[in-house]
Amino acid sequence: MARKSQTAAAKEQEHVAPKKLLLLFTVVNRKKAEFYADFLQSFEVNMQLTFAASGTASSETLELLGLSDNQKSVIISVINEENAHAALNALEEKFNTIKNGKGIAYTVPMSGTIGARIYQFLANIPR
Repeated sequence: MARKSQTAAAKEQEHVAPKKLLLLFTVVNRKKAEFYADFLQSFEVNMQLTFAASGTASSETLELLGLSDNQKSVIISVINEENAHAALNALEEKFNTIKNGKGIAYTVPMSGTIGARIYQFLANIPR
């Protein structure tokens, strides 16, 4: 009887729902991109893509707001849903405390991946 219970428990563990993944978009000043990319790795982010972007504000608007730089970087990170809330809160704190470290961050649900191994890598699941 005890043997069947252990087998049933093992089968139940096999049918655990997979971790949901999100794409975390972070837009920051280009000079701070490396800092934020490194910072996000502490939230079990296994894959990130960083690319250059430009803000859309005119030079007059930037001057009026006391901003001098519209050169931005966009960091796209794949993050577990479990870690996303903590990452967003930590980013908000950094945006409010780091000099010239302002930015925006938001998540978008990831609907699927191709291949179990790719999913395991992105979800940070040991094989």
